[in-house]
Amino acid sequence: MADPEPVPVPAQVREKRGCPEDEDKETPSKKLRVEKDNKNGGPPHPDEEEEPEGGASDGEEQGETFADMMKHGLTELDVGILKYVSDHEGFSGILKERYSDFVVHEINKQGKIVHLDDLSIPAEAEEVPEVEEQPKDYDVLTEEQKKQLGELQLFKNKETEVSIEVVDDTKEKRTLVHKAIKTQFPGLETKTEEKEGRKFIVAYHAAGKKALAAPRKHFWPKKRGSFCHFALYKENKDTMDAINVLSKFLRLRPNMFSYMGTKDKRAITVQEIAVLKITAERLAHLNKCLMNLKLGNFCYKNHPLKLGELQGNHFTIVIRNISGTDEQVQQALTSLRQTGFINYYGMQRFGTTAVPTQQVGRAILRNDWKEVVDLILKPRPGAEKEFLVRCREEWAKTQDPEAALKKLPNKRCVEGQLLRGLSMYGKKDIVTAFGLIPRNNRLMYIHSYQSVVWNTMVSRRIEAFGLKAVEGDLMLKGTAAHVLSAEEAESHSIHDIVMPLPGFDVIYPTHHVGKGYRELLTADGLDIDNMRHKVKDYSLAGAYRRVLIRPSDVSWEVIQYDDPKISLVHSDFEKLENKPAPVFNTEGKYRALRMEFSLPPSTYATMAIREVLKLDTSIKKQTQLNTTWFN
Repeated sequence: MADPEPVPVPAQVREKRGCPEDEDKETPSKKLRVEKDNKNGGPPHPDEEEEPEGGASDGEEQGETFADMMKHGLTELDVGILKYVSDHEGFSGILKERYSDFVVHEINKQGKIVHLDDLSIPAEAEEVPEVEEQPKDYDVLTEEQKKQLGELQLFKNKETEVSIEVVDDTKEKRTLVHKAIKTQFPGLETKTEEKEGRKFIVAYHAAGKKALAAPRKHFWPKKRGSFCHFALYKENKDTMDAINVLSKFLRLRPNMFSYMGTKDKRAITVQEIAVLKITAERLAHLNKCLMNLKLGNFCYKNHPLKLGELQGNHFTIVIRNISGTDEQVQQALTSLRQTGFINYYGMQRFGTTAVPTQQVGRAILRNDWKEVVDLILKPRPGAEKEFLVRCREEWAKTQDPEAALKKLPNKRCVEGQLLRGLSMYGKKDIVTAFGLIPRNNRLMYIHSYQSVVWNTMVSRRIEAFGLKAVEGDLMLKGTAAHVLSAEEAESHSIHDIVMPLPGFDVIYPTHHVGKGYRELLTADGLDIDNMRHKVKDYSLAGAYRRVLIRPSDVSWEVIQYDDPKISLVHSDFEKLENKPAPVFNTEGKYRALRMEFSLPPSTYATMAIREVLKLDTSIKKQTQLNTTWFN
């Protein structure tokens, strides 16, 4: 997925404790030393289905209370992240002081880095008969009407619709007006109304059922591929938010779009998207009304995209105000390039609240549904939004799901979905009630449990045997795991070694660390020999994950600058707009590290940054550093 963002405000992949609308209202806050967790995008297979990242916690009014909440949050120690592979001295810096300090370009399955560098429409698309009529369409609207329609399209108009009187009332004239509005102002729908004997064409925003209605059938040449592929450039917006915006404007269901992985929110990202039977022209028209999104590099193909098809992501990351000397930076980045970093699951995998997601996952795997409900709904230490606090208090007092549900202004958060399920199916059928939570959210819990087990066992493996292959380790031969003999271990390196996520379809290392899996799961009340669950969705097959990842295409430079507000990366969009690249002052008062590297899918960029800086990436520690640094 993610592909992959510590923010000046600490908020990472959450346990979904708040409702979506509220979480979207991001407000800048104090800068953080180090960063929030971040991951490289890939498929949401066993490794990744959590959201890429949130923004600020709740806005300025939550500044102090968020710090209070983080007193009860997790540290890296809590989720098994303990070791480093290098012996250099770490240094401090600020990651994501600006979202433009974190730039992600997808690497497609052909190994090409995806860029937005062409906004033109493919020549084939220009031959479509519909387009030839366009000049006529443009003539039927007056400048004043275009202004009103443009304001309506961008929600700048208090009115909910714009009415255009058809003076020369013929079917042909009405058709031209309808078409002109829909072509020039994507997202608007039209209808014909008669008022006092006069005919008007009324333009309005598509909404509700109309927004999800099947798209109108247009002429589609047989020789043209059914799918329009394009590069999606986005700023400070996660992939699903962007897809939802495009769906609304084009009056499509979101599932008409396909992509290879989700990308971080607090970043500038570029990725490939495909959509079924929508012309490049219609997509290109959106560029004049989209905020923080740009579409380009259009082409037609006969296939959609599939999750996980990407080869990885290329990162350009700026760490501002670094304390390290040039020599320290050189040593740290040379180690990253030559040795790599431990492939830990990053902190965003485990939530930010006092009840970590892996605890819920463990309860699901134990089939302890009462504890699952209790962990999600019970009052918890630390600050939360007031409506969630009231909801939890009501549940603790009455155990009445309908009463607790009434305390939530929006029911789409995890708590609301679970309470709705309990009110429908009762506390005697919690499994079905829990099923009202979207599947990916439910699986997030058990995958986070697998992840903390993997992190813990890899830390033990590094502690016991260091950075060399040993007898009893596992390596992959094709897709199957093979146990190394002592002789085989001599001819392999730590970069060949994998460790399993627990499940019914994996084998475990045969040395004493491998046997620790059984001890750990037994202590958690689970049977390692029986990882199948009564509910099929929660049966864990397991998977293998490389112990160390060595980034490719690693480069870096230390730059100096005077203005902390300027961007230090030249984005694709700035290049398209012919804006000059940033100019650095060799005598600038601030120093920053600008680094680039590529990672495979399902790996976390912040774990690479952790290896460079040698600092705890948890929000709890970041908040403490933030408080120390700025107060």
